[in-house]
Amino acid sequence: MEETDFDQLVSDYYQPLYRFALSLTGRVAEACDLTQQTFFLWASKGQQLRDRSKVKAWLFTTLHREFLGSRRHATRFPQHEIESVEHELPPVTPMTISELDTNTVMQALLEVDETFRAPLMLFYLEDHSYLEIATILDVPIGTVMSRLARGKAQLRNLIADQMNVEDRKIVPLNLRQAL
Repeated sequence: MEETDFDQLVSDYYQPLYRFALSLTGRVAEACDLTQQTFFLWASKGQQLRDRSKVKAWLFTTLHREFLGSRRHATRFPQHEIESVEHELPPVTPMTISELDTNTVMQALLEVDETFRAPLMLFYLEDHSYLEIATILDVPIGTVMSRLARGKAQLRNLIADQMNVEDRKIVPLNLRQAL
């Protein structure tokens, strides 16, 4: 597509697309972003459109799909100001953090069931991916994910027992930092 053709397309459809985006989002910044993203997609994929009479429909459909995608993303990964959710975070005392050292973690790791210990060690100590662990252990990748989750839960409980922590949900478990 020639640059003049693209400029003409933008001048013809920018305002209608922007108004449509604004009606969907209700926010000026989001409407601008959606409109820009639509033209970006046109610049990268527009040449695939065979019937040039359907450019307007393609642009509006693309904008709507981008809007729906952004809503799905916002629903799955909501953005919150830390001050508004700070009260929901569990208290982690400095004592809990400082007591979680390499020796404590390694001792607890040795007490984890072998079924769960191997994936934990491969993932956290050897930095293998889920797929690599599945290949090494000759199990499906879903099994690796399940064993890692169960192993971390078991490890968290063992560490909590060693530290005499009542609420097991507040034991931090960032093994890569502890090891």
